[in-house]
Amino acid sequence: MGQQEKVTTSLVGAVSEDISASLAPVDAELARRYPGDPGTRQPVHTVYVPGDAFDAGTIRSWGDQALAALDEHAPDAATLARVLGLSEELAEPVHTRVRAKLEREPVEDLRVDFEDGYHGRDEDADAARAARLISEAYEEGTAAPYMGIRVKCMEAAVRDRGIRTTDIFLTGLMEHGGLPDGLVLTLPKVTYPEQVTAFVRLLEAFEKAHGLDAGRIGFEIQIETSQAILAADGTATVARMLDAAEGRATGLHYGTFDYSACLGVSAAYQASDHPAADHAKAVMQVAAAGTGVRVSDGSTNVLPVGTTDHVHEAWRLHYGLTRRALARAYYQGWDMHPGHLPTRYAAVFAFYREGMAAAAARLAAYVARTEGDIMDEPATAKALSGYLLRGLDCGALDGDEVAGLTGLTRAELDGFARPRRGDLTATAQ
Repeated sequence: MGQQEKVTTSLVGAVSEDISASLAPVDAELARRYPGDPGTRQPVHTVYVPGDAFDAGTIRSWGDQALAALDEHAPDAATLARVLGLSEELAEPVHTRVRAKLEREPVEDLRVDFEDGYHGRDEDADAARAARLISEAYEEGTAAPYMGIRVKCMEAAVRDRGIRTTDIFLTGLMEHGGLPDGLVLTLPKVTYPEQVTAFVRLLEAFEKAHGLDAGRIGFEIQIETSQAILAADGTATVARMLDAAEGRATGLHYGTFDYSACLGVSAAYQASDHPAADHAKAVMQVAAAGTGVRVSDGSTNVLPVGTTDHVHEAWRLHYGLTRRALARAYYQGWDMHPGHLPTRYAAVFAFYREGMAAAAARLAAYVARTEGDIMDEPATAKALSGYLLRGLDCGALDGDEVAGLTGLTRAELDGFARPRRGDLTATAQ
């Protein structure tokens, strides 16, 4: 055993203490602004249903319509694989899991729409009915994991209507048993941070009126205008909106068609893979990183209806856009028609299943500190765990197969995916 090296220093402990004291406000600000992922399940999509069309059978109806489309246009694994370009290895498990998902949980997140999609004549009654039906669904166990409403925006022309619908809906939930854990509100067409602040004040007033904990009600911010990305002074407005939300923001949702139209993109080219869309979502993604706010992609308006040839064409488009979004870390998107559900889940399941073995092997090697052809950092272990957890949450992967490949329990995966602040840096050193 060799001689132990003598260690000497030149600075007294007071220097370190002074530096830490000077950075204490920064430490507090980092913890406040960037708490990290909330550790909750993120849905793979949001389904929008007009408030005047929503009823107690909506979720099951969407699942049944999606199953009917699958049976008619891709009744077996080979057909679905040929349409979407799935490998032979993935064909059967993806097709089987898509069918099972549509039977068990066809919708992960449902938004009853009182904005662009709403054409009813009695919004008061429809908002009250939505509250009752959502409450009953959660009580009966038929609800989607997440449910809520999209209200009208805070612009002058519709502001009072949006405030009233929010009040009626939330009051109705309270009258029917309280606010469900999966409640989500969406505030659309946000242009200025002050509009976010106004919605915060509305929710504060409601919480106070009903004796709820401050901050109980969160909401998503929908990005549909150019001003929401870049302000007149050159700052990133969306970052200021997150600050204005005072910790209530849960998501940033990209509005494909309103945003594209705002920039003057021709209707034929308004799509989630347009360069303008990529720029907007990249800004949203950077603004939200580390804050615990999730970013969602938008939708496609090409519906898989009509002839089998047209349905297959629409499915290929939707599948490709969904896979593209997943590769860019947009793990959620909008689905506007039941026919989109088969390809939403096919894309999501293929994404997680085709990478499961490699991700599990890399994570297992990291845990064992063994060397392979890739040297992973702690941050990569976090990403690998997060990848596997998302696959588990949506049903793409099974707990037993992930545990068998990684040797890790769900709790251990959570620990790698959601380390405390400073753990990554400390481990890397």
